[in-house]
Formats: sequence, structure tokens, C-alpha cells
Amino acid sequence: MFKRLLSYFYPIKIYSQKSTLSKSLEITWTNGDLVMDSLNTNYSYGSLQRILKLGLKNIGFTKIQKMEHILVLGVAGGSVIKTLVDDIKFFGKITGVEIDSEIIKIANQYFQLDQIPQLEIVIDDAFEFVLKTTEKYDLIIVDIFQDTKMPNFLFENYFIDRICFILKKKAFILFNTMLLNKADNLRNQKLITEFKKEYFTIKSIPRVEQHNELIVIEKLS
Repeated sequence: MFKRLLSYFYPIKIYSQKSTLSKSLEITWTNGDLVMDSLNTNYSYGSLQRILKLGLKNIGFTKIQKMEHILVLGVAGGSVIKTLVDDIKFFGKITGVEIDSEIIKIANQYFQLDQIPQLEIVIDDAFEFVLKTTEKYDLIIVDIFQDTKMPNFLFENYFIDRICFILKKKAFILFNTMLLNKADNLRNQKLITEFKKEYFTIKSIPRVEQHNELIVIEKLS
């Protein structure tokens, strides 16, 4: 409790660990809340939770409440999952795919992710998972970073085609991206301008928390 109170004046680091994929992982009390950070960016809770909650609000909380199965690619500390369960009151199934098993251990310890009954965690590469899955989803949340870097496969046509294929009718993709330089901006512009699929729409929510852009894809029928 004392550390939590002090965190309103300055961040209090309570755990740190080296990470092969993210360079380092830290758990910190910040403004009264626990957050998970990598070396250079927020991984869960904090600004990331606000960013993804804005995207979910754009889709519509009422729509999400009626969904049956949500896929989260990139779990980290699980802040978007907590938003779905605690804030939106989503009671359907959630499948979370995370490549780093160490992150899940930390998330279970500090954020009680393993106490969410409708959540299934799969330790796997997101690209491999979407190739193998036979399920169809109402919402796919793509939130995959290695520190501030985004793997190239996320922007390849084959990956985009595949996640569109595993959507149900009238379903959504919420894609969180980071824009740090001109190349990142051009990458996102290319994805949006070249995305031409029948029965789909695409739009962006730019400059969320300064460096993030959310891309929302909707399958109309």
C-alpha cells in the first residue's frame, strides 16, 4: 500500500527481468496502478490500455457484449482482456495467443490473468496460430510488439488475408500499430490504401497517445 501511494509522486519499480524478445520487462507502480513495460514502451495497462479501450469503444461496447468468441494476438500482461471482462462485461470466450511464456507467468503473478474463467492462453507464434486455427471469431485484436518494433509479417498480404478469413460475418479486427518514423507512416498508409476486399471496410484512428494508430477492419457480411 505504501509503494502504491508513493507511485502518485514517482514510479516504483517492483520487478524486472531480462527478456529475449522484449529486451527487458518491468512491473511498476505508476499513479496508483500496476503497469508492465518493456525497455522503451508500455506493454500492458497504462497508456496501452487506454489506446485499446478507445478502439473497442469505436467498435461499440454493446456490439462486443453480444459476441461469442474473441481472439487476442499478443497478450503481454493482459490489459485488453481485463478491459473486455471488467469494463465491457464480455462473458464469451477469449483466446489469447502469446509467444513469450515468461510474460504469461508474470501476468498471472501480478495481474491474476489465470483467474479469468473464460480465458484460454495459447503459447504460440501468432502467425502460426492463425494458419492452424479452424475457429471463426467475432473480434480479432492484433497487439504484437517486440519492444517498439512490429514484426514484418503483420503487414504482409497473406497474414491480413488470413485474419480476414477467420472472421465471422459482421465481425471486426482491431489492429494496434506504432508510428515512430516516416517509414512507419508509409507502411500504414500502404496497408490502408491497398486494402480492397469485397464486403470489408477499413478505417484508421490516428495519433492515439501520440505514437499509436489504430486500424479497424469490419466484415460487413
